[in-house]
Amino acid sequence: MSKLKRSSVTSKGWIVALLLTAVVAGCGGGGGSSTGSVAATGATTVLPGVAGTAGAAVTNPTVISASPPNGAVNVAISSTPGTSGTLVKATFNEAMNPATLNSATAGAVVTFTLKVATSGANVPGTVAMNVATVGTNVANTIATFTPTATALALNTQYTATVTTAAKSALGVSMPSTVAWSFTTGTNGAAVAQTSPDLGSASTYVVFASAAAVTLAVNATVSGDVGLVPAGACNNCVIGTTILGGGVIHNGDAAAIAARTDFNNAYVDAANRATNACPISPANLDAAQAACNGVTNGPTYVAGLYRTASPITISVGTTITLDAQNNPDAVFIFQSGAAITTGTNSVVVLANGAQAKNVWWMAGSAATLGVSSTFKGTVLANGAAVTVLGGTIGSPTKVEGRLFSYSAAADVNAFANVVIPK
Repeated sequence: MSKLKRSSVTSKGWIVALLLTAVVAGCGGGGGSSTGSVAATGATTVLPGVAGTAGAAVTNPTVISASPPNGAVNVAISSTPGTSGTLVKATFNEAMNPATLNSATAGAVVTFTLKVATSGANVPGTVAMNVATVGTNVANTIATFTPTATALALNTQYTATVTTAAKSALGVSMPSTVAWSFTTGTNGAAVAQTSPDLGSASTYVVFASAAAVTLAVNATVSGDVGLVPAGACNNCVIGTTILGGGVIHNGDAAAIAARTDFNNAYVDAANRATNACPISPANLDAAQAACNGVTNGPTYVAGLYRTASPITISVGTTITLDAQNNPDAVFIFQSGAAITTGTNSVVVLANGAQAKNVWWMAGSAATLGVSSTFKGTVLANGAAVTVLGGTIGSPTKVEGRLFSYSAAADVNAFANVVIPK
């Protein structure tokens, strides 16, 4: 993430030139000008003179991190307005007054803007503050800018700005404007996906429908476990096989709602086709045909990959998911059939890729191999999700969620499943 530093009229070199031309004013999708800007450079830190962390009540509110980070390149975009591949976000050190930032209509409130760096042209867009998420963030601490009338362009530098019109929940204005710049990717591979919305199912780590959940005695899962309708939850013991304060929802209202939500997520992600790259051959560790200007396999850049055939990762092989320094990079793999990973196979996340942004859509069963390492959320539509066991010295490791819409979910001995981060 980016370090945010105060700019000064005495600064020298290209930094001054960049700030004078790229720092924009105004408050949201509109125009205007401002001075006293703050440029985002390097790793994230709290601005000088401001104490505290996100959610804490402090005297001076300010932006403490930006996404995409300042100076980021090859930033993924979306081909469709309103579905930005990389969300343009500003995170504040304390709760803000949403009325000073929210802009449900493009340009209605112009506190948070996005402009083309070279021309200064506004990108029309809306701004929305976040709601609270248990264990993740405090309400009204993250502002997200979403393009509306036009999608972001390829190979283009953009500058995002949050002005001093932004006020904290206590009514205190930001003392300085904050700005940062990033550059989008140069080819079609940068046209990105957004993660499907799991809704209330996001806290679940294992879920079975119309069948049992079975956790081996030496298996562990960290998160909620669900069943619909109510059924057998074998070896589901809080604090032993279920860790991290997870809850068992066995056919209750919460489980019913979660099943609906994750099925909606499956329908969304499994039916996407725009900018999809065909998987051929269907083993991901093999070299794939060029798509959107990039040749994938066994390393994949962010995007949508699909095949009607079973997806496999061969025994003892490694595939790499490369976010290209974009923390919001989303990877979606669609199979019209099964997904199977081999013994000792490994899924590696590189250059900022995050397991929470990796999705596997199985038209039937999903089986994760013995002593394998796997990343991402599995949504199986027609059959069971099974994590094969490992050994004491070589456990099977899954950072992800396992959902079966119409069958069982099994986690075998010496297999560990944790909620993705």
